[in-house]
Amino acid sequence: MSRSAATGVDGDPSWRALPARVRALIGRHPAFSVIIAIAVLVRLAAMLAYRPAVFFNDSFDYLHAALDPYPHPLRPSGYSFLLLALEPLHSFAVVAAVQHLMGLATGVMIYALLRRRFGLPGWGAALAAAPVLLDAYQIQLEHLVLSDAPFIFWVTAAVTLLLWNERPGPKAAAGVGLLVAAAWLTRSVGLPVLLGICVFMVLRRVGWRTIAVTLAACALPVAAYMGWYSQVHGKFAMTESNGVFLFARAYKFADCRKIPDLTVDEQQLCVLPDNKLPNSQDGIWDRRSPLKRVVDMRFGPRQNEIAGGFSRKAIVAQPGDYATVVAGDFFRTFRWEREVFPDLKTYRLYEFEKSPQPLPTWSMDADSTAADVADEYERGSAQPRVVEPFGHLVRVYQDHVYLRGTMVGVLLLVGLAGMAPLWRRFGGAAFLPWTLATGLLLAPAATAEFDYRYVLPAVPLASLAAGMAFAGPLGAASSRRRARREAAAGVDAGAREGTPERPAVASSS
Repeated sequence: MSRSAATGVDGDPSWRALPARVRALIGRHPAFSVIIAIAVLVRLAAMLAYRPAVFFNDSFDYLHAALDPYPHPLRPSGYSFLLLALEPLHSFAVVAAVQHLMGLATGVMIYALLRRRFGLPGWGAALAAAPVLLDAYQIQLEHLVLSDAPFIFWVTAAVTLLLWNERPGPKAAAGVGLLVAAAWLTRSVGLPVLLGICVFMVLRRVGWRTIAVTLAACALPVAAYMGWYSQVHGKFAMTESNGVFLFARAYKFADCRKIPDLTVDEQQLCVLPDNKLPNSQDGIWDRRSPLKRVVDMRFGPRQNEIAGGFSRKAIVAQPGDYATVVAGDFFRTFRWEREVFPDLKTYRLYEFEKSPQPLPTWSMDADSTAADVADEYERGSAQPRVVEPFGHLVRVYQDHVYLRGTMVGVLLLVGLAGMAPLWRRFGGAAFLPWTLATGLLLAPAATAEFDYRYVLPAVPLASLAAGMAFAGPLGAASSRRRARREAAAGVDAGAREGTPERPAVASSS
C-alpha cells in the first residue's frame, strides 16, 4: 500500500500545502469543516451570479436614510448606519459580502457554543449549525440589501456571549447589552429580545448588578437614538409606525359592529367584512386601504395614533378573532411546502430569479427616485444582473436545499423535549434560545402578519435549543448507555487480564 493511500489526505500535496494550523483545525473539526466549506462556496456562487446584490422594497428607505442620515419614522435606522459605514466603498457587492460573513459567523457561533459550553460531539454541533449555513433562503436573505441578516447576527452573538460561561461577568454583560441595542436599532423586534434576555438572567440568578450593567449598556445607545428622533420628529420614540403595523393585524378580523366607543376618526377605518382586501398587509400598502382616508402623511403621527387606537379596541372587543388570526399565521410557519404568500410579488422577492427586476422608480423625495438612491450609493449603475452559469447553479440549489417549515417545528419540539425534564430550573440554559426563537416567530403574527423572512431569525436560536437538548437530558440516556457498554467492556477486559476495572460513571450536562 502506498503512503498516500495509507495516510489519506495526509499524503495529498494540496493538503500538505495548507498551513499547519489550518490542517490542525480541520483535523479537529472535520464535519464542520466540510459544512462551512460548502457554505462558503454557495455564497461565493451567489455573489458571482447576482451582481452587485439583490434589492427588496425596504432597501431604498434604508439607503435614503444612509445617504442623508435621519431617523426614519417607519423603521429604526440601525441598518442605515451599517450602510453608512460601508458607503465610502461605493459597492453593494461589499455590503452583500459583509452580510454573508455575518451569516457564516452565525453558524460558527452555534457550533462553537455547543462544542465548548455544552460538550456536543463535533458532528452534532455541525449538524445544528447546518440550517443557518446551508439554507438557500438564508443565503438569499444575506444577499438582499435588508436588515435581517445583521439582526440575526446581533441576536445570535448576544445569546452566545451570555451563555459562553456559566455566569457572565460585567464585561460580558455590557457586551450583551450593546449587542441587543444593535439588534433593537436594526429591527423593532429587538425589544422583545431584551425582555427575554432579562427574564432569563433573573431566572438564572446572575445578580442584579449584572442585569443592571446589561440594561445600562443597552439603554445608552437606544436613548441616544431616541433623543435624535425627538429632535427631528418631536417625539421621544424609536419609530412612528407601531400603530399602523398593528392595524395590518386588526384589519384582517376587525368588525366595527362589535367594537364599542370608536371615535369619529377611528370610524374612518371601518370596512365591512365582505369588502375587505384579501391580505393583512393590504391594510397598509394597498391604495384602497382605509388608512388613506386619514388625512395625514404616510406613517404620520396622526395616522399612527388613529390606527393604533382602532386596533387596540378591536383586539379587546374581539379577542377570539384576534387569537384565531394570530394562531393561523403562527402555525403557517410549520407547513412543509412554501406557498405563495402573501402575494406573488412579495414571494418572488425571496427567490433567486432568472431575470432581475428593474430598479423601482417611485419617489423617495422631491429630487430622487428609488433607482436614483441606489445609483448614488453605488456611484454607478446599481441595476442587478444575473451572470450564468452561476445563476443556474444557485437557482437549482435553492430549489432543493432549504429548511422546510416542518423542520423548524421539529427543532422547536426537540428543544422543548430537552427542557421538559429540567422544569424545576425553567428548562436550563436552553430556555433562552428556545423562548427567543418562539417569540420571534410569534411577534410578527401578533403585531403585523406572517412573512417568510420573519421565520429565519428564529432558526439559529431553535438550532441552539435543539443542540442543547442533546447535550442535556436527551443526551443523558445515550451517555448512560455508552457508559454501561464501556463499563461492561472494561469488566470483560479485566476478567481476561485478571485485573478488575472500575465502571465509568455517566454524567449529564
